[in-house]
Amino acid sequence: MFTYSIQRLAIAVPVLLLLAALTFFLLRLAPGGPFDGDVVWPPEVQANILKKYELDQPVHIQFTHWLGDVVRGDLRESFQYLGRPVREIISDALPASLFLGSMALLLACASGITLGAVAAWKQNTWIDHTAMFVAISGISLPTYLVATVLILIFSLWLDWFPPALWDEPGSAVLPIITLAWRPLAMIARLTRTMMIETFSADYVRTAYSKGMSESAVVFKHVLKNSLIPVITLLGPITASLVTGSFLVEIVFQVPGIGKHFVQAVINRDYPLVMGVTLVYGVVLILCNLAVDLIYAWVDPRIRLKG
Repeated sequence: MFTYSIQRLAIAVPVLLLLAALTFFLLRLAPGGPFDGDVVWPPEVQANILKKYELDQPVHIQFTHWLGDVVRGDLRESFQYLGRPVREIISDALPASLFLGSMALLLACASGITLGAVAAWKQNTWIDHTAMFVAISGISLPTYLVATVLILIFSLWLDWFPPALWDEPGSAVLPIITLAWRPLAMIARLTRTMMIETFSADYVRTAYSKGMSESAVVFKHVLKNSLIPVITLLGPITASLVTGSFLVEIVFQVPGIGKHFVQAVINRDYPLVMGVTLVYGVVLILCNLAVDLIYAWVDPRIRLKG
């Protein structure tokens, strides 16, 4: 498993390089530039600005110089936040997104698997119908509507949690629930579907014939063997949750990395876009690697080979 992990990490290097190259060149091909705005600069000032940030050179030369800086650990300075290094901006914003995403992931996994397992166990009962109503609503309702309803109920009507800001006790509860709502619904539906299929397997009937209790069969045999597709889904879900959600961070005023990423794209802040893209890529690769390693832990029949 250690050798497999090392080889997967080695493969990640050209993947990150390809991701960085595509992002870099697509940013340059997009209309507009980082210093195109309402202010009309004198030609000599415009030339000096372009020269300072190497924007007057061919794109491939710009990419080579940027890549060399990244190898040395320098993500350069932001165009939007003048004087602030991109590494500093990411290090300040990433902890909030990591906390929000990790808590949302735990809530989505625990609640989604439990909801799906109970729905499959009590198939075609009111419990199953209620659980699937919750799951379908989580997939169908847009995130901004879920956030609005939660703020309306728990902040304005019940006054349990603050509607926004990140510096009050309980301020993380509503954004965590909002961010976890959709992946919770997806996990619940997938868990229910896979468990219903597993109930018809021969080894499940054998377990029942040996006199095992229904709860033991459901949670010891059926649930565990139904988790492989769910674990596959957790890779991209984990990456998206941990790296933050722009909409959730905007609505609840969370100082996370998602807000910086979208603002950087709008303002053509090339260094910040590239820095956040690399963070997203690293997180996604590590999450997919973790998923592969969890496979072997959940199902001993799976063996990882380089």
